[in-house]
Amino acid sequence: MNARIVENLAQVRERISRAAERSGRSDNEITLVAVTKYVGEEQARCLVGAGCLELGESRPQELWRKASQLADLPVHWHLVGHLQRNKVVRTLPLIHLLHSGDSRRIYEAVDRCAREQSRRLGALIEVNVSGEPSKHGFATEDIESLLRQLAGYENIEVRGLMGMASREGELGSARAEFSRLRQLRDRLQPSCPDGVSLDELSMGMSRDFEIAIEEGATIVRVGSALFEGIEAVQ
Repeated sequence: MNARIVENLAQVRERISRAAERSGRSDNEITLVAVTKYVGEEQARCLVGAGCLELGESRPQELWRKASQLADLPVHWHLVGHLQRNKVVRTLPLIHLLHSGDSRRIYEAVDRCAREQSRRLGALIEVNVSGEPSKHGFATEDIESLLRQLAGYENIEVRGLMGMASREGELGSARAEFSRLRQLRDRLQPSCPDGVSLDELSMGMSRDFEIAIEEGATIVRVGSALFEGIEAVQ
């Protein structure tokens, strides 16, 4: 099992390298976040042992569990799924980056909690770039005013944008949505308020991360491609 995970990781990294080359960039400019939601402690440890220190979870409760199990390892945890306000206090001390900043109320709660914990948390703004009603995230037209509000939060460090392609769309649709997110970033970046950065673009998952890189992603969130041939743990 461990050998298979190491092989899958090498293949994903090679695909990242080739996509980066096609986009005129180095693979060093792309961060791979391995999403471990379908596997257990042993598989996650294998990834870290193979040099993948950026791990992601969609559900706060699962992040709490795995962070405890892997507390002896130098993991940077990413929360890539929805965060409810009643889970902020327990989640913040564990995470390196919040990808799913999807409402003004959650930013208020995160800033208040981070201040109480004497830390400054890195966060991305989740954009509902596909426009699907079922998805979390801000509408594209709300981002400019949101940036001005977030500039006033002393305990949140905004680093960029996050988006997900349509679940049912073709890869061509995914490319168009990733392109729209990059164009939004490029339009807003020159006028960012002080203390706000839009350097990071977190977009792309197992089925479309290569397209996302070609369209400008700096962070990709890959799960199932890393665990092909491995039995899922529920």
